[in-house]
Amino acid sequence: MGKKTLVLYPSLGVGHLNPMVELAKTLLRHGLGVIIAVVDAPDTDAVSAAAVARLAAANPAIAFRLLPVPASTDHGAHPVKRNLDTLRLANPALRDLLRSTPAADALLLDMFCVDALDVAAELAVPAYFFFPSAASNLAVFLNLPYYYPTVPSFREMGKTRLVRCFSGMPPIRAVDMLPMIHDKESDATKVRLYQFKRMAEGRGVLVNSFDWLQPWALRALDDGVCVPGRPTPRVYCIGPLVNDGHKTAERGGERHECLAWLDAQPRQSVVFLCFGSKGAFAAAQLQEIAHGLESSGHRFLWAVRRPPEEQSQFPEPDLERLLPAGFLERTRNRGMVVKNWAPQSEVVQHEAVAAFVTHCGWNSTLEAIMSGLPMICWPLYAEQRMNKVFMVEEMKIAVEMEGYEEFVKAEEVEAKVRLVMDTDQGKMLRVRLAVVKEKASEAIHEGGSSEAAFAKFLRDMEVEKMP
Repeated sequence: MGKKTLVLYPSLGVGHLNPMVELAKTLLRHGLGVIIAVVDAPDTDAVSAAAVARLAAANPAIAFRLLPVPASTDHGAHPVKRNLDTLRLANPALRDLLRSTPAADALLLDMFCVDALDVAAELAVPAYFFFPSAASNLAVFLNLPYYYPTVPSFREMGKTRLVRCFSGMPPIRAVDMLPMIHDKESDATKVRLYQFKRMAEGRGVLVNSFDWLQPWALRALDDGVCVPGRPTPRVYCIGPLVNDGHKTAERGGERHECLAWLDAQPRQSVVFLCFGSKGAFAAAQLQEIAHGLESSGHRFLWAVRRPPEEQSQFPEPDLERLLPAGFLERTRNRGMVVKNWAPQSEVVQHEAVAAFVTHCGWNSTLEAIMSGLPMICWPLYAEQRMNKVFMVEEMKIAVEMEGYEEFVKAEEVEAKVRLVMDTDQGKMLRVRLAVVKEKASEAIHEGGSSEAAFAKFLRDMEVEKMP
């Protein structure tokens, strides 16, 4: 019997491609062949050919294939609607690829590539979804197409109204639900609900999490309460899949200067602040963060991006102008501010780092878990507010930066840094994270729950492929 080949199909944007590459590495380790089909559209939201070339060069065992797509004609549409249209336009190219790859044993879809289900059905290729976020989000998203039509828009519910889509779900404030769907009549909401509903048509869902971390969500998914009136797809928790940190610090072949600075700091003494590739704050908010860090008295490493209002004007932030007068000089013996980018996967693993102020992107959360690092949550966009709720309330691996919805004051930054670094609650968080780290490591090693789930996925895929 020849080697099995899986075709992975990410949605638009490098943020969707990167998790698929991590999944591909896992598939390769299990002796599978991997093709990643990347939509090549004349659109700013698509992945650039240069980004694909870099990933291909770094991962020579993965075959990357570009799917040419004509330009969308509906230029006035909401970006979410435009992306859906672009993915639909990619179906013929995907069909051609699958026909030219007769050995394709399964199609692994990004959560937004739901219309590729039609191509898979036509060609009798089993289709599964890869969900790179928390299992708790999966449970909520699968239920939203049934729940949301029965209630007002989340925007109308205000800050105090709680959402509980189905029995057993932890309550979530309406304001913390996915921002893109706060207006239930918007095109963006209609597209997302359509995508969430069609996800249930997949043969199964591979989730980048592990069983021990999210028992309530997995129980709800197993019990079928999330998708009323039809079977819930099988869920396979195969994570954490994270970048192991090798080589990402190398830019131009040199180790990032912040790692050398961390080498000189005492063990577990530094607070790391980093907010993802899109995490930019207004100048006034940067000032508050700086004042809070200075008042806390603790060591810090902080990645600062240009404020949103300056993104098109300046290539990098002017720290002297954006931060309080004299801040960099006053804190130079205990703090470091880097422009735009820090090698996050290396930093969170460094023994000098004791806490992580994060935007709650799921990949960042998993990296912190794998390093046993307590988190201070400052969610910014996408599903990050929901992640925050689950991280603080369900997983108990983080504390919340109050005011994140609008504006966080310096006093709150100082208070949360001191809480994690100086108090018994902070010590308890560290103890908790040590346990979570151990459980995460157990899950992905031989005999662990994630390894078992992956083996079950391969067995189920074999059954699905049988005539």
